[in-house]
Amino acid sequence: MSIDDKNKESTSYDASNITVLEGLAPVRKRPGMYIGGTGIDGLHHLVWEVVDNSIDEAMAGFCDKVVITLNADGSVSVDDNGRGIPVDKVKATGKSALETVLTVLHAGGKFGDGGYKVSGGLHGVGVSVVNALSVWVKAEVRRDGKKYFQEFRRGVAVEDIKEIGESEETGTTITFLPDPEIFKVVEFNYNSILSHCRQQAYLTKGVMISIYDKRDKSLKQSEGNPEELIMDDDLTEEEKAELQKNMRTGRGGADDDESIEDSPNSYSFYFEGGIVAYVQHINKSRHDITEIPFYVEKEVDEVMVELALAYTDDFKEHVYTFANNINTAEGGTHLTGFRTALTRAINDYAKKNNLQKNMSLSGEDVREGLTAVLSIKLRDPQFEGQTKAKLGNTEVRTIVESVVATSFAYYLDENPGEAKKIIEKCSLSARARMAARAARDTIIRKGALEGMTLPGKLADCSSRDPKRSEIYIVEGDSAGGSAKQGRDREFQAILPLRGKILNVERARLDRMLSSDEIKALIVAMGVGIGEDIDYSKLRYDRIIIMTDADVDGAHIRTLLLTFLFRNYFELIEKGHIYIAQPPLYSLSRGKEKHWVYSDSEKDQKLAEMKAKSNDNVTIQRYKGLGEMNPEQLWSTTMSPENRILLQVTVDDAEEADEVFSMLMGDQVLPRKRFIQSHAKKVKNLDI
Repeated sequence: MSIDDKNKESTSYDASNITVLEGLAPVRKRPGMYIGGTGIDGLHHLVWEVVDNSIDEAMAGFCDKVVITLNADGSVSVDDNGRGIPVDKVKATGKSALETVLTVLHAGGKFGDGGYKVSGGLHGVGVSVVNALSVWVKAEVRRDGKKYFQEFRRGVAVEDIKEIGESEETGTTITFLPDPEIFKVVEFNYNSILSHCRQQAYLTKGVMISIYDKRDKSLKQSEGNPEELIMDDDLTEEEKAELQKNMRTGRGGADDDESIEDSPNSYSFYFEGGIVAYVQHINKSRHDITEIPFYVEKEVDEVMVELALAYTDDFKEHVYTFANNINTAEGGTHLTGFRTALTRAINDYAKKNNLQKNMSLSGEDVREGLTAVLSIKLRDPQFEGQTKAKLGNTEVRTIVESVVATSFAYYLDENPGEAKKIIEKCSLSARARMAARAARDTIIRKGALEGMTLPGKLADCSSRDPKRSEIYIVEGDSAGGSAKQGRDREFQAILPLRGKILNVERARLDRMLSSDEIKALIVAMGVGIGEDIDYSKLRYDRIIIMTDADVDGAHIRTLLLTFLFRNYFELIEKGHIYIAQPPLYSLSRGKEKHWVYSDSEKDQKLAEMKAKSNDNVTIQRYKGLGEMNPEQLWSTTMSPENRILLQVTVDDAEEADEVFSMLMGDQVLPRKRFIQSHAKKVKNLDI
C-alpha cells in the first residue's frame, strides 16, 4: 500500500481498535520492572518505546518518515507521518484514545483486531510508561484534516485533548522530558540513538529515519556532519538528490521554527535495499567471498520471513536475528530453523555435486565467515522475558526452516560459482576445526601428564574464592616483578606477559594455541577455550589488564581486548574485564607529592600547587609500570582504596564487532580512514 493511499484506510483504525488490559499505577513505584532499570539503558528505552510506535506505522504501510530530535531543554521529540493516534473516545475508559494509550498500561491498537497486523511494540511497556516516567509529555496528533494537542505531567493529563488547528498532513509527534527523580542520568547518548535508528532503517526498507541534535555542544558525544544522509550505495544520482531534498518534514517538537543550521549534529538513514544493504554494511571491513548476496522474502501462514546472507573470509560468524524489528540477541526458534536449513542445504548440494566426499559439514563449519540478517514478522510473537531477547514461537522454526531450505538450495543451483566458493570455505573450516581440536586435546593431555595445571609464570593468590580473587595481566617481566612484590597476595594474582601477543582477529584456534602467552592466559582464567568453554569455572572475578601508558602499552591492551572479545564475549558482557589506570605523572615539591592520571588533572593540580607557593615543582612522567617501585605501584594502581579501574562494557555488540574487524583485520583502507577521522581526538600520544 502506498503512503498516498493511507488516508483511505484510516477509518479501519479508530477508537474501537483500542483495547485496555490494565492500569498504570505501579510504574513510577517500580520503574525497573518496566524498562529494566533507571540507568542509561532504561533512559534510552524510553526513546525506543516511542520510536517503535512510529516503526509499527511504517511496517503497516502508513509511514515513510520518522524524525527524532534531541531538544536543547533535554527533552526528546519523535515525529512521524503515519495515520496519527486516534482521538475519539474509548468506551472502556471514557477518555480519548490518545489519553488512553498515554495513561493506561497495555492500551493500544496492537491487542485487538484491525489496528496492526504485526508490531514490535506489542510486548513492550508502551508509551504510557514513557508518560509515567517523564516530567511532562506533549502529544500532537494530525488526522482527519485537524490538529490536536494534549499535555501530561508525570503520567496525568493536564487537561482534556483539544483541537488546535487544521492540518493537511497526518501523523503524531510525542515530546517528553525524562524525570530526574527517576533516572540517575538524563543525558541521551547521541551515538546510541544513531546506532539504533540505523538498524531500524535497514530493517524497515524505504523509510527515512532522521536524527537531529539541538543540545549544547558540551552534551554531544559525536561530531556529526551537518545534514548527512546515509543511504544505499547503488541508488542513482537522481534518487539520491530526491532523498536529500525530502530529508525533513519540517516538524520536530518544541522548536519548529529553528532552521536546519541550528542542528549541527544531524543524520538521516534511508535504505531501499533493506537487510541486503545491512549485510553489506556489516561486511564493509571484510573480504567478500560471495559476490552475489542471497536474499529471500516470503510469507507462510501469516509469518513473513526475510533473510539476507553473504560469506566472507572471516573466521567468525556474524548472524543477527529480529522479530518484528526487535533484536533477539539470544536467538530463538527462528534462528534454530535457519541454522538447520543452512546446514542441510549446503551438505545436500555438496553431496549432489561431489564437492565433499569424505565427511559431512557441521553447523559450525557452514557458519564460519557467514554474515546473515534474519528478520521475521508475525502477528503474535512470544518472547522469553521482558527484554525480548529470545523468540519462543514453536511454529516459526518449521516455517523458517522450510523457506530457507528451499530458497537457499535454489540459490546454490542458480549460482554454481558462488556455491563452489561457499563449499570450499566450509571445507577449509572443517579441516581447521579438526586441527584445532587435535591441538587443544594435545595441550590438555600434556598438562595432565606433566601435572602442570597452572602456568609457571603465574603468581597465584592464596584465596580460592573466585568472587574475592582478581588477576592482573601485566606487560613485561619488569612490571610483573614490581606487581608481584607490591600486591596483596591474599586475593591478587599476577600474570606477566612477554611482548605483544598474537593478533587473533585473523587466527583460528589451532594457531592461537601455538602461542605460549595465549596458552598461559587461557589456563590461568580456567574456563577453557572454543566449544568447551565453561564460565562457571572462572578462577577470578576481576580480570585486570595493566599495561604501560604509552603507544606500545595501548597496542598490547588492544590485542588482549581483541582476544577476549572474540573468544570470551560473556566475560565482557558480565563485567569481569577491567583496565587499570596507572598514573601519568607525579608532582613533587619538598615532602609534598601528588599522583595524577591525565594531562588535564596535571594542569589543574600544578596550578593549585603554584597558587600555594612559588617553589619549583618537579614533574615526572611515567611511561612504564617498571619505572615505579612495588610500593608506588601498589598505592597508585593496585590498592582497592586508591586505584582507578575502568570496567570494559559493550553497549552495542554489532558496532564493537565492526570496530575490532576494522582496526585488527587485514583491510587497510577502512583502518586508514578511521585513523584519519579520529586523529585529532587522541590524547597522550607519544611521538
